[in-house]
Amino acid sequence: MTNITIVKMHINQLVLDKQNPRLSEFGIDNNSQEKDILEVLWDAMAVNELMYSIISNGFWDYEPLAVMRLENSNQYVVLEGNRRFAAVTLIHKPDLIGDKMPQEIRRLLSAKREILEQTMSLPVIVVNSRKEAWRFIGFKHVNGPAKWGSFAKAKYIAQVHNDFGISLDDIALQIGDTNKTVQRLYQGLMVLDQAERDGVYRRDDIQTSRIYFSHLYTGLQREGIKEFLELQDPKEESDSPVPEHKTKQLGLLLEWLYGSKSNDAQPIIKSQNPDLRYLDEVLQSREATIALTAGEPLSYAYEISRGSDTLFEENLVNAKRNLQKARAYLTTGYDGEEALVRVAGSIAALADDLYEEMEKVMRMKQGRGRKARLTE
Repeated sequence: MTNITIVKMHINQLVLDKQNPRLSEFGIDNNSQEKDILEVLWDAMAVNELMYSIISNGFWDYEPLAVMRLENSNQYVVLEGNRRFAAVTLIHKPDLIGDKMPQEIRRLLSAKREILEQTMSLPVIVVNSRKEAWRFIGFKHVNGPAKWGSFAKAKYIAQVHNDFGISLDDIALQIGDTNKTVQRLYQGLMVLDQAERDGVYRRDDIQTSRIYFSHLYTGLQREGIKEFLELQDPKEESDSPVPEHKTKQLGLLLEWLYGSKSNDAQPIIKSQNPDLRYLDEVLQSREATIALTAGEPLSYAYEISRGSDTLFEENLVNAKRNLQKARAYLTTGYDGEEALVRVAGSIAALADDLYEEMEKVMRMKQGRGRKARLTE
């Protein structure tokens, strides 16, 4: 974007961008109405804060919108600055979001009517195409001062790469990426797109209010999940990173991440830590994977994945720790209740039984060891 010229444009000539990557994770598409977009921006992107700022200080001319003329139209779509334009739109049409508009903002607007005239025309930079604006928008929102979420970043990277023919290396260089983030984000979105193309999962079937893309994009870097899908290396930059014979598993993974309304299934991943780590470990165990696929809870499948030897040792150590804590509270926490004495007695009996059985196993192991040494 060289030889930039800032001009003023009447707000009636401007429209919100239905293809904005930041909006797509909230279900906005070409069929969405202006009201739909404004409600998403209001609910999820703090447009109210911008309204307060603009009403108090005016619209700053040094931060223009980037706009592109719509084909066969006198209107221009806002490529960069949708939140700011949404704030101005609601200053002029506060009823577009109905009762969500705070009375305080309505009172401010009544007291500062001059802001309506000041924001009737906004500073803009006119570009000829989305491709012309990608470097500026990419730097600002993918790895710059006004970062988007991971899904919006991935959508934008995919648009620039697939639609404009810009290599991922060039995109990474432009936005200052040194951690292969661009390749990983692109792969994550291609996995999601592939699931829809192959009919194993639909984005509109999710149980959550939005796609928590970081669950997928982060999970695809974990060994268990990569092996479960036989996922290609991100360096391949494939638009179908999952082999055909693994698309059923891809559908399962996405259902575990996001749930499915049609299958009445809730997501099993509530947070990346620890749930995503648990899932990764489950998928590295054949027995645990079978249990999870059969509908067992993630917690149960995770227990299976850890192996009986690990669980035995952990539970034994935890039992000792809990008994030590109980002993410490004996003088202040026990009032002589007989039922608790019986509980302690059953614990003692269990401990004796456990000790005897462990001794038997230990002696048998030692005996086998001696026998093996004698036959050498």
